[in-house]
Amino acid sequence: MKVFSISDLHLDINNSKPMDIFGPVWHGHENKIAEDWKEKVSAEDVVILAGDYSWAMKLEDVVPDFQFLADLPGTKILIRGNHDFWWSSVARVREKLPENTFALQNDAIKIGEYIFCGNRGWLIPQGKFDTEENRKLYAREVIRLELSLKAAKKLQTNNEKIIFITHYPPFNNKIEPSEYTRLIEEYGVYKVVFAHLHGYINPKMIYNVINDVPYYLTSCDALKNCLIQID
Repeated sequence: MKVFSISDLHLDINNSKPMDIFGPVWHGHENKIAEDWKEKVSAEDVVILAGDYSWAMKLEDVVPDFQFLADLPGTKILIRGNHDFWWSSVARVREKLPENTFALQNDAIKIGEYIFCGNRGWLIPQGKFDTEENRKLYAREVIRLELSLKAAKKLQTNNEKIIFITHYPPFNNKIEPSEYTRLIEEYGVYKVVFAHLHGYINPKMIYNVINDVPYYLTSCDALKNCLIQID
C-alpha cells in the first residue's frame, strides 16, 4: 500500500467558478490531476486531500465534485479547508461521500499499517495575523489537534505509523516550531501533510523536516497538479 496526497483542488465541475483565472497552472487542472492519479494510484493505495476540495457553498452542490473522486482509484481521505463552506457537519458529509472516501474532523482512522488523523488548523499568530481573534482561533485549533492525536493513539495497537493531516501550515513562514509541531512530536507522528499555500512558495515549505518529522506541502498548484507520494 502506498500513500499519496494532493490538495486544494478547488473543484467546480459545473464551471461556475473556473480556476484558470489564477494562472496557467490552473488551466484544465482537474484533468491533469485525474490523469496523473490514474497513472500512480492503485486500488489498495490511499490518497490524502488536505482541504479546499470544492467551491460549492452547499452540501448538495458538492455532489458532482464528489463524482470526481468516485471515478478515481484508491481510498481517499478528506479534511476540511477554509474554503469548504459546504462542510457544515461531518456526519452529513459522510452520508454524501462516495465509496472508499472518508472525512476526518478532529478524529482518526486506521487503514492497514497507517493511522490517519487531522483537523483544519489555523494560522500561526504572527505579524499581521497576530490579533486577539486569531490567537483565540489558534488556541481552539491546538485543542482540536490534540483531540485528533489522542484518537490516533487509541487506534495504535501495533506501532502503526501516524500521519497527521492539516489544512493550514503547522508553522509560520519562517518554518519555526509551534504548539502544533510540539504536539506532533509529543505524540510520535510519523509524517505531516498540509496545504493552503498558493502562488510563490518558499521551496523549503514544500518539503521540510523539523525534529525528525517530515512535513509535506500538497497544494496542487505547488505540485504542478501531480500527486506526491508520502510513503
